[in-house]
Amino acid sequence: MKNLYKIALIITLFFATTQVFAQNTPKPNISGVILDEHDKPADYVTVVLFKATDSSIVKTAFTDPNGSFGFIVAGKGTYFYKASNMGYKTLKSKIITVTEDNQKIDFGTAKLVATAQNLKDVNVAVTKPLIERKMDKIVMNVSNSSIMTGSSALEVLQKAPGVTVDQNDKISMMGKQGVLIQLDGKQTYMSSADVANLLRNMQSSDIESIELITNPSSKYDASGNSGIINIKTKKNKNGGTNGSVNGSLGYGKNLRGNAGINLNHRTQKLNLFGNYNYGKFERDNLIAIDRISNGTPDTYFMQVGESNRKQYNNNFKAGLDYFIDKKNTIGVLVNGYFNHGTEAAVNNTLIGPSFQKIDSTLISNSLQTNKYNNISYNLNYKSVLDTAGSEISADVDYSRYNGNDGSDYANDYLFANGSRIRPINYIRNNTPSIIDIKAFKVDYNVSLSKTVKLEAGVKSSWVKTDNDLQAEEFVNNNWQNDVRRSNQFVYDENVNAAYTNVNKQFKNTSVQIGLRMEQTNSKGNLITTNTVVKRSYWDFFPTLFVQQNLSKNNQLGFSYSRRIDRPSYDALNPFIYYLDQYTYNKGNPFLNPQYTHNFELSYTLLQKYMLTLGYSRVNDVIAEVILPDEAQKALYQTNANIATNISYSANLNVPVQITKWWQTNNNLNVFYLSFESPNLAGRALKTGKTSFQFKSQQTFTIVNGFTAELNGNYESPLDYGTLSLKARYSIDAGLSKTLFNKKASLKLALSDVFNMSENNLSSAYPGLTYTVHQKNETRVGRISFTYRFGKNEIKPARRRSTGTESEQGRMKN
Repeated sequence: MKNLYKIALIITLFFATTQVFAQNTPKPNISGVILDEHDKPADYVTVVLFKATDSSIVKTAFTDPNGSFGFIVAGKGTYFYKASNMGYKTLKSKIITVTEDNQKIDFGTAKLVATAQNLKDVNVAVTKPLIERKMDKIVMNVSNSSIMTGSSALEVLQKAPGVTVDQNDKISMMGKQGVLIQLDGKQTYMSSADVANLLRNMQSSDIESIELITNPSSKYDASGNSGIINIKTKKNKNGGTNGSVNGSLGYGKNLRGNAGINLNHRTQKLNLFGNYNYGKFERDNLIAIDRISNGTPDTYFMQVGESNRKQYNNNFKAGLDYFIDKKNTIGVLVNGYFNHGTEAAVNNTLIGPSFQKIDSTLISNSLQTNKYNNISYNLNYKSVLDTAGSEISADVDYSRYNGNDGSDYANDYLFANGSRIRPINYIRNNTPSIIDIKAFKVDYNVSLSKTVKLEAGVKSSWVKTDNDLQAEEFVNNNWQNDVRRSNQFVYDENVNAAYTNVNKQFKNTSVQIGLRMEQTNSKGNLITTNTVVKRSYWDFFPTLFVQQNLSKNNQLGFSYSRRIDRPSYDALNPFIYYLDQYTYNKGNPFLNPQYTHNFELSYTLLQKYMLTLGYSRVNDVIAEVILPDEAQKALYQTNANIATNISYSANLNVPVQITKWWQTNNNLNVFYLSFESPNLAGRALKTGKTSFQFKSQQTFTIVNGFTAELNGNYESPLDYGTLSLKARYSIDAGLSKTLFNKKASLKLALSDVFNMSENNLSSAYPGLTYTVHQKNETRVGRISFTYRFGKNEIKPARRRSTGTESEQGRMKN
């Protein structure tokens, strides 16, 4: 109850403050109106104001539903603006003069010209580069790439600069794990494994771009020690009724494919939108583990396993925006997925006093089934308070997740001559899980003066997870409850947050200072053993951003932030999942959150070349570790808190236009990672290694509308926690052709052309000896076709950043 009082007090003070600010909001003194080619008001048009003396940027604004824009400018001077919007030529205004006697200037009305005009006489090609560097993020434009065709979002993500996905689908950015994944600015609230599943089920045809935010501001949730990856899905940008259909087929060792439809209908008062995608995914996986279990004498294990995974996915989204009037909009959004699949595996473990001498064998056959359903509801409201861009928005969210994992195992123990040591051991698991998420948030921004802008907001979320492990063993021709493994784990979490950002613009310098405050209350209850872990704590997360324009073509930036990563729901779940008797995975309900200090220095040359230097220190870092179970002579995987992780990094991005028909983008990421723990499962851990990642994208324009791409990727050896990973490398190729007057596109792609991509790792944990080799089905040929239909004047559906973004990134799908 105390927490509810605190939330109510924060909201009351927040709105009282915003009302004072709103009353003092200054009015713009430079204004104008933009019309489209049909003489109708054009909203969402980007308008950039320049100084006429040196063409330096003064401010940026967007037109409102009336086509109006406005700027607040102090003092005298000469100015002009440029207006740009997708599908239109850039519009440049006349030059106007602001004097001491005439501070209020109206540019008047200007009209946009569509790029589609005179296409018979002029070839207009507006293609975004693959990689764009912006002030606070890196943007990878996916929609124009032929190599990305037919790929899953997870496969696309692996091609992003500085991003890697390891053999267990853990996502890292700039060499660090703990990335927060967002979809259209919405946190997914799922575990890393579940996020990987979600991205594996999402197709590249749904993705517009991927944003890499290495040092987020206080507006974002404080989770994500290595930053945020925001995947922006495609939105229809035209008016009336339009849409697209797409389909792709891929083949490596197995056939895979997907198909989808996207629809949008917009009137003056209403925008309806939705999409549906179906996918069938199948892949083979090979894993080989050689290890030595210390003892008297030592025991040697040689394990080889093969698995085949099949997945069937149904993803959907539907929503509407209702425009109450010119300044107020209310919207409803529903999205979700209904996915199911199977994984059949055979593991053969040879056991003996050496790798050459075998005295027994364990053959383990397993069949796993999964069913993941999730549906999320969002109600949102937005009000534009003035032409200077001040606005207030609110979101209320509810999400319910239902999952069920089932596993059947048959373990056969044999002597070296093939005779059975004991009867076959049959066991099975059923693990239903339910996750409920409720959240609300309010965001507000206002211009306090001509050079000062304020952002503020509050958010609260409530999450409850219920996992029930129902384990059984086949004894005396009957299935019986296995009391050693059956358990139920219930976890409750409430996070309350408030933030503020103040941005001050000087002549050539921009400074933003922010502070986010979060209160966390959590309770984990292992019901069967009555083990309860309760926590309640307050945290403060300051941020600082400084941007300095040294000249028109030289910019320098600095940023600092403190961040937190709470353990994912499945990492806290203490259940044990077996690959076989000697290899298993278990959770850790005693995990503490990790805290990160991030520093970043950036330099940008000619608005396209960028060098970023970074330093971070993580305390109580949550790391995936592989440790020995000496009593069972087994190897198990879990998550543990390692005392400290220090990282130094340098990222360089260089796009080069070699000829008119050949351009390339090159990204080099060099980093040093060190991990240190005085006591990890009874031993001291200390590792440190300098590594690098290099990605090069080559784009060739063969003829108008026909392009080819070649993409190379190399990752040097890397130490992360208790894992020592070998080098990884691959080459991808693709072709793309536009058809039917650019209404359709046909794309061909081949990933991992030379079938070189594989994972090899060994132990960095002292006293533990093992090697792991893993090879997935990575060489896959794909063909995809997309056709767009309908009118070409519809404005895009609004992208909403809902209140359940941080929590959903911690679930399965």
